[in-house]
Amino acid sequence: MEKTREDTICGIATPAGEGGIGIVRISGPDALAVASRIVRLRSKRGMESLSSHRLHVADLISGAMLGYSGSPTHDAELNVPEVIDEGLVVWMKAPHSYTGEDVVEIHCHGSRVVLRMVCEACVRSGARLAEPGEFTKRAFLNGRLDLSQAEAVLETIRASSEAALRMAQRNLRGELGLRVNQLRGRLLSLLCEVEAGIDFGEEDISFIQRDQLMGSLEETLADVERVLDCAALGRRLREGARVTIVGPPNVGKSSLLNVLLGEDRAIVTDVPGTTRDVIEESVVWDGVVVTLIDTAGVRETDDVVEQEGIKRTRSAVEQSDLILYVLDASGGGTWSDWCPPLAIGKHQRLLLVLNKSDLAEDGVAAKAAGIMAQRLGVGVKTVVTSVRTGMGIDDLRQAIREELTKGVLEPKEGIVFINARHRLALERARVSLEEALDSIRSGRDAEFIAVDLRGASDALGEITGAITSDEILNRIFSTFCIGK
Repeated sequence: MEKTREDTICGIATPAGEGGIGIVRISGPDALAVASRIVRLRSKRGMESLSSHRLHVADLISGAMLGYSGSPTHDAELNVPEVIDEGLVVWMKAPHSYTGEDVVEIHCHGSRVVLRMVCEACVRSGARLAEPGEFTKRAFLNGRLDLSQAEAVLETIRASSEAALRMAQRNLRGELGLRVNQLRGRLLSLLCEVEAGIDFGEEDISFIQRDQLMGSLEETLADVERVLDCAALGRRLREGARVTIVGPPNVGKSSLLNVLLGEDRAIVTDVPGTTRDVIEESVVWDGVVVTLIDTAGVRETDDVVEQEGIKRTRSAVEQSDLILYVLDASGGGTWSDWCPPLAIGKHQRLLLVLNKSDLAEDGVAAKAAGIMAQRLGVGVKTVVTSVRTGMGIDDLRQAIREELTKGVLEPKEGIVFINARHRLALERARVSLEEALDSIRSGRDAEFIAVDLRGASDALGEITGAITSDEILNRIFSTFCIGK
């Protein structure tokens, strides 16, 4: 049976498992009719007489058994109404509902059996089961949300920290969509000017000059790049940051992990090479999820197991947002042998941690930082610690926060947060703008400029859904749960 937007759909809108309350949502043109077949109001009123957006006490029954013809069967036994549960029912009249359609929500007990039976009763009464994300997809198609807001619904559901939730809520309120629409509106206005100049170039009419066009495009390009700069920070706040602890054996990496976590998660001994695998644990600092990763010490070894651990260490380093490179502050000149035996890219953030500082000589921090900076070709921030005495641990936590968020733990005004799909669209817009500017500087015909302006505009339109395809929509909403 072909599925269409005119279908009335139903789905369980609360998470799987047991709970005090569960919700079954019905949406579509026949939502009220479907609900009337399985709801018996305690007030004895009919569903069609209810006021919108008010809760009513009701008994939930199994509903009429419908045959393949769509009409009730004549089997008296099948038509005996079975009471499934009691609960509350609310009708939300279109367009003042989540989907923009008529919606009925049934609030019953959160038993998996009860919710399944209510949903089955809805299907027997004329609805079909909703596909993943279909409620939110209808909200988008009916103009209740733009595509960036629809994605923010999922980000709100999946928020793993307070910062991620605040960020998702800002996008749900339309901050990203507003910013993108402003940029796109500016480009469309410029495109109109350029195309008018092409169509009426021989007329005695003044259109936008190339210098003015270049200035506007350079400003727009700068705005696009500012939004792109938010990508890494947004991902860290949304998904959490990965902080990998690396260094030679027996410098206190596992002890440092335990101190930062506030629990004994990793085994600590005086024997080099104790940690042979990657250990991951997450903490929340100031509303931001931070995943701390302890790794095997890097050294030359013939031990096959230890070699595999070092291989995994290198993989963890590649995926890190921040590297804590730990050295033994009492190690003296041996640092030069260890700084650093890993392929740490210049683009990666790194903190040099000098542990066991209670055993160190004066001037150790400056000496180690100099060796590390010489090896990497860039300056390195150094934090001096002692896990044994607790010295410098608070300073290290603060340094980690600053490196991960550039001093920003709260989403501030002017900063918008983008996901991978948004980033790719913005990058395409940036390329098109750069090509348009190159065309202007090279004195190419206006037709070339117009093509690039339209490309940039379309790329921005993909973020909010002004320009999109069914394939993109299906991919986005398939990641949602059934009831959302």
